Amino acid sequence: MDFEQISTDPRQEIIELLQSEMNGIKRKMTEIKGQIDQQKIMVDREQQRNVDVVSELQNIHNNLDTVPRQDIREKYEEALGIRSRLGSMRGQLEKLQASYEQLEKDQRLLSDILSKIQGVDILDEMGDEENGARTSMNIVRIVQAQEDERQRLARQMHDGPAQSLTNFILQAEICQRLFDRNPQRAGEELNNLKTAASVTFQKVRDFIFDLRPMMLDDLGVVPTVRRYVGSFKEKNDIEVELEIIGEDRRLESHREVMVFRAIQELMGHARDYANASKIRVRLDMSADRIRGVVEDDGRGFDVDLSYSNEESHSSDPRQQSLITLKEKYELVEGSVVFDSNEAQGTTVRIELPAGAPR
Repeated sequence: MDFEQISTDPRQEIIELLQSEMNGIKRKMTEIKGQIDQQKIMVDREQQRNVDVVSELQNIHNNLDTVPRQDIREKYEEALGIRSRLGSMRGQLEKLQASYEQLEKDQRLLSDILSKIQGVDILDEMGDEENGARTSMNIVRIVQAQEDERQRLARQMHDGPAQSLTNFILQAEICQRLFDRNPQRAGEELNNLKTAASVTFQKVRDFIFDLRPMMLDDLGVVPTVRRYVGSFKEKNDIEVELEIIGEDRRLESHREVMVFRAIQELMGHARDYANASKIRVRLDMSADRIRGVVEDDGRGFDVDLSYSNEESHSSDPRQQSLITLKEKYELVEGSVVFDSNEAQGTTVRIELPAGAPR
C-alpha cells in the first residue's frame, strides 16, 4: 500500500479548516443581521411612539387649564414606560451590532490568512469569482443605501407632516372644549390651527418634490435641477452658483434620475456634513457623456483613506454615500471622482453616458 497516497496535505487541511470557519461566521452574520434588522424596526416604532407622546405632553403643558388631571397622569406614565422600553431596546441593538462588527473583523482576518496560504496563482484563478463577489457586494451596498434613504424619508415624514397632523387633532379637541367655555380663545386656537395647516401643507409639497419631483418626468433634468437649486438657496443660508452648458435635452428616464439624484445628494452633503458657505454646480449636457461637477468650500476629508480603509468610510455617512454613488455609476459605465481635503473643501465630478435620446 502506498502510504504517500493516503497521507493528508497539511496545507489543504488548513485551507479547508479556514473555509469551514468562514462559512460558520457567515451563517452567524446572516442570523445576527436578521436580528439587527428586526430590532431596528422595533426601535423605530418605539421611537415614533416616543415622539408622539412627547408632542402630546407639550400640548398638555401648553393647555394645562383644559386637560383633566387623570389624562395628564396617564400620559406621563405612558411616556415613562416608552422611554424605559426604548432604552432597553437600544441596548440590545448595540450589543447585536457589536457582535456583528466583531464577526466582520474575524471574517476579514481569516480571509487575509486564507489568501496568503492559497498564494497568488490560486487567487488569479479565482479572479472571476472574486469579481462576481465584488459586484454582489456593490449591489448589496447600493440596496442598503436605498433602504437607509427610505428610513430617512420615513423619519422625516413622521417627524414633520405626521407629527403636525397629530397636533392638529389635539388642537381641534382643544377648540371643541373651548367653544362653550371661552369662544374667543377657541377662535384664536382655530386661527393658530389654520396657520399651522398652511405651513404643513408647504412642507408636504417640499417633501413630495424631494421624494420624486413630478417635473423630472414632465420637463427633464435641467429644469428640475434649476428648480431644486433655487429652492435650496431659499431654504439654506448658502450661496449656490449654477452653470448649465449645452442645450436642454431629454435623456432616458433612469439617466435623468441618476443625474438629478447625484446633484441633490452632493448638495445635501455640502450642507449637512461639510458646513459649506458656498456651492458651485455645473452641468454639461453638450456631449455624448453627461458631465456634472459639484464643488463646496466646506470641511473635506481624506480621499486616500476613504479608498484604502473600508472601516473609515463605513462609519462616515458622507464617505459611505460617495462610495455607493461611485458604485452605482460604474454599474452603468459612468464614473464618479471626488477630490477633497479638510482645508480646501470637496469637488465631485460625475459622468454618465447620455444614451439614446428620449
